[in-house]
Amino acid sequence: MADDVDGDTSHAHPKALLVMSERTCGDLFDGARWRRLRALVDLDEPARVDVFDDEVLARLDSVEFLITGWGTPVLDSTVLRAAPRLRGVLHTGGSVKSLVTEHFWDRGIIVTSAAEANAIPVAEFTLATILMEAKRVPVYAAGYASTRDVAGSWRDDIAPSVTFGGVVGLVGFSRVGRRVAELLRPFGFDVVVADPYATPEDVHAAGARLIDLDDLMPLSDIVSIHAPELPSTLNLLNARRIGAMRPGAVLINTARGALVDTEALIERCRLGRLRAVLDVTDPEPLPADSPLFDAPGVVLTPHIAGAMHRETLRLADSALDGLEALVRGSAPRHVVDRSLLGLSA
Repeated sequence: MADDVDGDTSHAHPKALLVMSERTCGDLFDGARWRRLRALVDLDEPARVDVFDDEVLARLDSVEFLITGWGTPVLDSTVLRAAPRLRGVLHTGGSVKSLVTEHFWDRGIIVTSAAEANAIPVAEFTLATILMEAKRVPVYAAGYASTRDVAGSWRDDIAPSVTFGGVVGLVGFSRVGRRVAELLRPFGFDVVVADPYATPEDVHAAGARLIDLDDLMPLSDIVSIHAPELPSTLNLLNARRIGAMRPGAVLINTARGALVDTEALIERCRLGRLRAVLDVTDPEPLPADSPLFDAPGVVLTPHIAGAMHRETLRLADSALDGLEALVRGSAPRHVVDRSLLGLSA
């Protein structure tokens, strides 16, 4: 961790504190980003903490900005009372629901999120998965490996590819869903979207068309989930909707595992009627004896669609952009709208 990177402290800056795990901090802040941070704010030592103990709470008296991330403790009323000058929380993660309590909103503290930056790798992962599955690449690869026969009759049992003219259904027109729709433009798919809060005009502008979820499920060759986990979306893809998917269809989930009826999904995959690529599951992490590990046609990835390794630098940049705006007295981008929290992840 580069806490000891030199910075310009020749004139007074507002004080800030990083509150996140050491590993998260090391991923987010390289030398260039530490230098940018120290040029904007003053950081007492240690610059990073991961608990709000009595010593840290005492330090909050002069802090104007908190920079948070994965591993940050809840910002509750105790933190708020200890930080009378606090005016901004710059979050390097996506959702702030489990981080910021009602007390913060009531005091008018500005909260920003890096959800837009994190949507980029999720959308790219989804695009890559759609293209591979549309070409049936994983199925061909498995057949070739098991038969050692490059052109055998085993190929006849594989469903035709849907790489040109196939239907991709996006469940949710979120940041990620919208970006996936736009990324799919050059590839000749018919892209349809189901989202009760989207408008036909916005969906059309992204190169897709808006339809009802119950129409999307049997129509789509590939269904990709990009909806938030809310009480209204639990088991959104229930047994009836999964059962309506066409034979040979593929379900991709990079959103939240609880949106899918896992038992119904496993049953459909065991029948050979469906494939699934799951980057998220319910529960998460999965127990070692979960039937998902051995279910035919199920590909599990360990929650890797979001920002990893150098991709996380985008998240730091997002927070630093917001911090710079606040320090300079302007409005930051990506401010979290309290009124929309009930519709977001």
